[in-house]
Amino acid sequence: MPNVNPWRAARGRQGLYSALRQFFAGQGYLEVETPLLVPTPGMEPYISPFETPFVPETDLGRARTLYLHTSPEYAMKRLLAQGAGPLFQICKVFRNGEVSQTHNPEFTLLEFYRPHADYHAIMDDLEGALAQAGRAAADAKDGEPGADPAFFTRTPYERVTVRDAVLRATGVDIHVHADGASLKRAAEGAGVRTGDATSFDDVFFHLFLQKVETGLGHERPTFLIEYPASMAALSRLKPGDGRVAERVELYAKGLELANGFSELTDAAEQRARLVEEQELRRKLGRAVYPLDERFLEAVGRMPPSAGIAVGLDRILMLLLGVQRIEDVLLFPAHGFV
Repeated sequence: MPNVNPWRAARGRQGLYSALRQFFAGQGYLEVETPLLVPTPGMEPYISPFETPFVPETDLGRARTLYLHTSPEYAMKRLLAQGAGPLFQICKVFRNGEVSQTHNPEFTLLEFYRPHADYHAIMDDLEGALAQAGRAAADAKDGEPGADPAFFTRTPYERVTVRDAVLRATGVDIHVHADGASLKRAAEGAGVRTGDATSFDDVFFHLFLQKVETGLGHERPTFLIEYPASMAALSRLKPGDGRVAERVELYAKGLELANGFSELTDAAEQRARLVEEQELRRKLGRAVYPLDERFLEAVGRMPPSAGIAVGLDRILMLLLGVQRIEDVLLFPAHGFV
């Protein structure tokens, strides 16, 4: 059974959405809706989409497999390329198999993009939005134990590079130990269990989860910025320092809440990265999907932009002071899995 009154969770969600919409409207953002069913899912190596057959009842379509989107990113970037200006949405997204204390296969994202901006600007906007949500939650505080609605009002949020976060937690400098073998030796010297990991990214994953992540964002929220270039995902590399990408994640009390970028606008580079992810998915034995050509075409027309995706269920968990995502959902996945 949930540890929180479901109506309290529902009222908290209503207040959170209202505060976010007020903030973004005040900043000139346009709220949009994009399709939940898409012909091509994202290519992230460790995310699995839900598949569904489309069977047309007329001759106006062809039978094919569609997917519940794992993120609205591709569609929203197509809108950016069309000149939409600043835009946001609050929507359901779906990721197959993700069930844990902090994961539900159906969850809610806030995703927003600002053209002619970089990751610093998008951090400013997110900090402002969450501070406003925190103030609204504090005004509605109902005295429940464990709740900390003022947490997100503790501005300015900390901003620390990945390099510095790892260095202060472990003494390991990832710029000095810049290959897999060197990082593995340094990580194991710091007491990290690396198993059979050999690549830089795999060793870093063990190092980060065991020694760094849980210590982030306890006094106030923490923006973790400038990831190693090999983890750039859909972000651009930092001008003047190709070792790092302009990627940012937000952490609070050891929990990841958001992931964003100064967006990559080089279509050829974006294609190359997606092909690499296809190969990694193949290597991992996961389904490999075709490239989304409409998305790739749009990338080359996008203005310089920044965007970020925020897990609103986890934000609500922190506002209400609960430890399980099911405590903020009226119909959590444990009811059917």
